[in-house]
Amino acid sequence: MRIAAVASAISFAILSLSPSQAFLSPRLQLQTPRSILLRDVVTEENAEAVESEPQPRVAPTTPTKNTKITRERIEKATKERAYPLFLAEKGASMLLDPFSSPKKLPSPLSNTPKEQIVVLGTGWGAAAFLKNIDTDKHDVTVISPRNYFVFTPMLAGASVGSVDFKSITESVREINNNVRYLEAAATEIDPLTNTISCISIVCEGNSCETEEFDVSYDRLLYSVGAQTTTFGTPGVEEYCNYLKQVGDAQQIKNAIVNCFETAGLPNLTEEDIQKELTFVIVGAGPTGIEFAAELLDFIESDGPRYYKNLLPYVRIKIVEAAPTILRPFEDGMKDEAIRRLTRTMEIEGVPTLQPLEILLNKQVSEVSANYVYLKDGEKIPYGMSLWAAGIGPLPITTSLIETLEETEQITAQEYARGRVAVDPWLRVIGGEGKIFAFGDCSCVSNTPFLAATAQVASQQGEFLGKLFSNDYCVDARDDKLLPPMVLDPNQAKSASEQIASFAMGESEIAAPFQYLDLGILAYTGSGSALAQLQVAPGKGDPTSETWNPVRLQIKGKLGFSLWRTIYLAKQTSPKNVVLVTLDWIKVKLFGRDISIL
Repeated sequence: MRIAAVASAISFAILSLSPSQAFLSPRLQLQTPRSILLRDVVTEENAEAVESEPQPRVAPTTPTKNTKITRERIEKATKERAYPLFLAEKGASMLLDPFSSPKKLPSPLSNTPKEQIVVLGTGWGAAAFLKNIDTDKHDVTVISPRNYFVFTPMLAGASVGSVDFKSITESVREINNNVRYLEAAATEIDPLTNTISCISIVCEGNSCETEEFDVSYDRLLYSVGAQTTTFGTPGVEEYCNYLKQVGDAQQIKNAIVNCFETAGLPNLTEEDIQKELTFVIVGAGPTGIEFAAELLDFIESDGPRYYKNLLPYVRIKIVEAAPTILRPFEDGMKDEAIRRLTRTMEIEGVPTLQPLEILLNKQVSEVSANYVYLKDGEKIPYGMSLWAAGIGPLPITTSLIETLEETEQITAQEYARGRVAVDPWLRVIGGEGKIFAFGDCSCVSNTPFLAATAQVASQQGEFLGKLFSNDYCVDARDDKLLPPMVLDPNQAKSASEQIASFAMGESEIAAPFQYLDLGILAYTGSGSALAQLQVAPGKGDPTSETWNPVRLQIKGKLGFSLWRTIYLAKQTSPKNVVLVTLDWIKVKLFGRDISIL
C-alpha cells in the first residue's frame, strides 16, 4: 500500500502549510475561547503579519513569545515514537497517570462555558472515550439508538448460549453517569452549522411515532462503526444472518435450535434432515472461525443430550474466497486452527463425526432460501447461513464524506476508500478541527493500514479522551489545521505526556495517536485457542513481505487460558467479569440453554 510514500506525501502537504492541503480547511471561523491562547502561534507564512499585529492582553499562562510552527517541528511530531519509549509511555499511562492530580484549565478559560461534545455511537471507541474524558471540563452527550456497549468478540459465544447476552453488555449510563444520553439515530451531519439531525421513536402505551430534532455541538466525535458488506451478492440481505449486534446473536441462537427442532419432525427424508442441519458460514476471519468453533462445542457438548439421533446429519461448511483462513495469523497458527476445527468427534452411541469442512478459494455468487451458490457452479443446501465476509461504511458515513466534498477529504479518499480520513490526531480532514472520527468508520492518514478491530477503536477512544482532558487546543487557525498545542506551557504534565514529549523532542505539541499492537486471539473450540502476541514490531512497511515483527505464538489449552483471561480483563466493569465467569461455570455444570425466546 506504499504506506511510507503516503505518509511522506501527507506530511509534506502539512508541512507546506498551504490552505488547500492535508489537514487544513478554507472555511474555518474561530469561535471557541480556547483559540485565544494560541494567538502567538505563527507559521512560516504569517510570521511577519503576526509580529506586526497588536497582541491582545491575556492571562500570564499564555506563551509570552511566538511559537513558530515549522515543517521540521511537525515532521518530528508526526514521526513514529521509538518503540521502547512508546511502551514506557503506555505503561506510565496505566500505572502512574491515574494517581496524578487532575489538571485545571488555565485562568482565561476557567470561567468560560464548557465545550459541548457530542459522541455518535456506543461501540469500543466511544466506551473508551467515555471512560477517559474529564466531564468537569466538558459537557458530553451520547447519541445512539443503542443505549449500551456490547463486548463484540463474545457475540459468537452468545449466539450458541455459552454466555448470556446481558453478561457482555454495559449501559452507557453505567460507563459514565455524568454524560447525557439520547436514544436516537443520527441521520445527517451539517459541518457548516455544527448540527446533527436525529430521529427517535417515541412510544406511549401501544402507540409509537417518530420524532425528529437537531443537536448542536462544539466538537463532534464520530464513532458509528461499520456495517456488514455483501459486496452486492444477491440474496445475502434476505437470507443470511449477520453477527454484529446482540439482536443478531439472539436471532442466530433461535435459528440454530429451530434447525434441530425442524429436523426432528416426522416425514422428513434423510436428505431433508441433512439440509436442515447444514450450517454455512461465509468468511473465514475471526468472526466466522470463532462462530464455527462455538457451534462445534454446542454439537459436541450439548448435542448428545438433546439431539443425539440427529448428530450424524450435522454439517458445517466454511466458505472462504481467499486461499487461507485467519489471515492475520502466522501460517503455523492457521494450520493449528484448521486441525482443531476439522477434528473428529467420538460420542458414545453415535458414529464418528467430522462435521466441519473448510472450502477455500470459493466465492459465493448468490444466496437463495435453500441454497448457497458458488461461482464454480457448486450449490450448497443449508438450514442456516451466516455472512461474515467483511465490513463497509454506513450510509451516514458516506453522506458525511459527501458533505466535505469541497475540502481535501475527497483527495484523501484515495487511501481512505469510503472511510472518513483523519489526521494523526484523529481530526477529520476538512472538518476544521470540529469533527473527530475513530474506530471502524475512520482511516488515519499516516497509518491507513490499521485494521478495523476493537483493539484499534478502543485505543483511539482512550487517546481522544485524554487529548481533550489534558487541555490541548485542537482548533484550526488561519485556515490551517495545525498540530494540537498546549494551552499552558507551564502546566505540569502527566508521566505519560512527559515520556511522549521526550520521545518526540517536542514539549508544546500533543503526541499524535500511535497504535500499540498487542496481538490477536481466536477461539478454535473444545477448550483450545490461538494467541498471537506481538513482542516487538517489524521494520518498514507493515504490508510488505519484509515486515517481520517478533511474535509470541501460544495455542492449545494454554492459549485457551490466555484467551479467557484477556477477555475477562477487557470487560467494561467488575459486574461483567462476574457475570461472564458465572455463565462459563453454569454451562460447564448444566449445559447451554436451548429455549427459543
